[in-house]
Order: sequence, then structure tokens, then C-alpha cells
Amino acid sequence: MTTTAQPSPAPAPSRPIALITGVGRSIGIGAGIARRLAASGWDVAFTYWTPYDRRMEWGAEPGAAASIGQELAAAGARTAAIEADLTGPDAPARIFDEAEQRLGGPVTALVLSHAESVDSGLLDTTVEAFDRHFAVNSRASWLLIREYGLRFRGEPGTATGRIVALTSDHTVGNLPYGASKGALDRITLAAAHELAHLGVTANVVNPGPVDTGWMSDDLREALVRGTPLGRLGTPRDTAHLVDFLCSPEGQWINGQLLKSNGGAAA
Repeated sequence: MTTTAQPSPAPAPSRPIALITGVGRSIGIGAGIARRLAASGWDVAFTYWTPYDRRMEWGAEPGAAASIGQELAAAGARTAAIEADLTGPDAPARIFDEAEQRLGGPVTALVLSHAESVDSGLLDTTVEAFDRHFAVNSRASWLLIREYGLRFRGEPGTATGRIVALTSDHTVGNLPYGASKGALDRITLAAAHELAHLGVTANVVNPGPVDTGWMSDDLREALVRGTPLGRLGTPRDTAHLVDFLCSPEGQWINGQLLKSNGGAAA
């Protein structure tokens, strides 16, 4: 199901359009990326799914989509907030349809920041949870990338299209999340080659430990000790790299899995 939050129009029809998934919380990585791209001259369509946040320990953030949209509009961006359940295989096409209709043009950059992430290991992961992780993290990502590839029209001989996916190397005690993110990596790296003729680059970014409200105090302290800079990552750290990859200056970086983690120990 796809529903729509109130639009927040702003002038600047010549700005390129970025579609960012997983922008449901104002302190999340997706929101940080949306702010950075809006400040860099992009119009932004973004997705969120409140029922997911509601069943997680951090809970849903009332009014987050509208608030984020207002921030982006203040930076000069036209925005489209789209509530979408990515477990449905028809969601990606609907998301692209709505983004194009509301922002009046094609999507130039696709940033995959959504995730299903429920901790469980080899022995206690249920089939239902395993399937849901792969439906959201892997299948939906493939379908979004496929939809992007079917619709993208770049100029011949130029690399103007961008795909950036956020991943994780966490597997121990987090089997379905880590395994489905591993599949996401392969799908995205395949796109770097299979969509090259369209003038599209595709890269994967591993942001490492970013505290967006899910860490315990003990985990936070342990991760800080294992990071040379003595701090955790922030959504802004990830956003700066994504912004560069989406810029004209980032076109030579393609088919890479980049760690943006401050040198955090594995």
C-alpha cells in the first residue's frame, strides 16, 4: 500500500530529483541524506513506513515526514513524502509513479536507505522474519533498481544517473538482516555493470556504527572504544559521502563497496 503525506512545493523546477527510501525518522541516516542533497540542489522524494517504526523499540515519530519535508523545502527543495510498504512487490513502481507525478520529472538519483532490521541469530530466526528481511532489504531493493533502470534516460556518453545503497556487514546475532544486506550488495554492484550503458553508476556504502537511537549504553561505549576517532558515526557523515557520489565529481567511482566508518574495528 502506498499513501501520500501533504506535499511541500517549492520553486526550482530545474533541480534534479533524488528518490530516497527509509526516511521515517528525523534522526535517521535517510533524513540526513535528504537534508544534504536538498542543500546541494536536489529536489527530494522520500519514502517512509510508520508501522515498521511503531513495532520497533524506538517507536514511531509523529509528524516526522511532514517535519522533514518542511526542512527540505526551507532548503529550496520541492518534496514528495510517500508512505510505502516495501514488502509489496508492486510498491516500487507506485513509488516512482508518484515521485514523477508530484515532482514533475524523472528520478536522477536513487538512494536506498530503508531496512528491515530485527535482531535474531541462526537458531532463533523465524521463517517469517527471514522472508520479511529479504522482501524488504533485497527484493524491494532489486525492484527499485530495476524500476529505475527501466525509466532512466540519460544523455549518451555521460554518467548522470546515480544509485547508492546503504549496507551493513553485521551478521552475528543479526542473521536475516546481515544476509539480506549481503544480497543487496550483489544486486547493487551488478547494476554498476548492467546499467552502465544508460550512464548510471552504482555503489554501496557501509556507514558503520551510527547511533540513531537504537544502541544500548554498553554497546555505544564499546563501539566508541573501537573507533580511532573516539566517536560514533553520524547521519551527516554518511550524507557527505552520498552527496559526493551523487555529484558530477563522483562519477568515476562505480561498482564499489565503500566503508565510511571512521576506521571502526570489525
